[in-house]
Amino acid sequence: MTTPGTISCDDELRHWPSDEAQARAVQDRLRSSVRLDESGPQPGFAGTVVGVDVAYDDERDVVAAAAVALDARTLAVTDEATAVGQVSFPYVPGLLAFREIPTVIDALARLTRTPDLVVCDGYGLAHPRRFGLASHLGVLTGLPTIGVAKNPFTFRYAPPGPERGATSPLLDGDEEVGRALRTQKGVKPVFVSVGHRVDLDRACAHTLRLAAAYRLPETTRAADALCRKALANARRPG
Repeated sequence: MTTPGTISCDDELRHWPSDEAQARAVQDRLRSSVRLDESGPQPGFAGTVVGVDVAYDDERDVVAAAAVALDARTLAVTDEATAVGQVSFPYVPGLLAFREIPTVIDALARLTRTPDLVVCDGYGLAHPRRFGLASHLGVLTGLPTIGVAKNPFTFRYAPPGPERGATSPLLDGDEEVGRALRTQKGVKPVFVSVGHRVDLDRACAHTLRLAAAYRLPETTRAADALCRKALANARRPG
């Protein structure tokens, strides 16, 4: 799943942190590997855009991940995969990637084709330590990634205009860490941030194209439904 010059997933997963101090040290070590000098693929490119999402069974500490590939031109589903694993990291705001990434990578590896773009239900640079799930996953896999979140986390923004496609900066102090994007007229915005190897303009353009009929991108909607199904199947005896 990696590309030349990227960090080995296998090596990172073998030394996965088990506590907050170790996890923050990993974020500090890997943050400088985020690539901000690439525009990323153009919206409507010839290839696949993959949505990833997870669902939890907290009673059993089980997480189910889904990866759903869509044709970037037609938005038709072309492939899908799931994985189920044990949660090995506690719930800590700002460190959720450490609960999710191992199983997400497992699901991605089960796709028949390497994704050209990955859309995460979460944050990239719009993260207190500038290294949310989308950035972390992108650095480990080498894949272009963006984060599309349902809420602004701890950052402030002015409401974007009411029309589809309107944006406003998502700010940490004076720093723009992402954008609030109105994907449908009259609905709440989503919050887009760069993950890895995609710039913010392209990240917003991809999100808008993928959210053709609903507030959330089709990638997120499909992956959410599939990971919930995978979790329900994992609960069944036998």
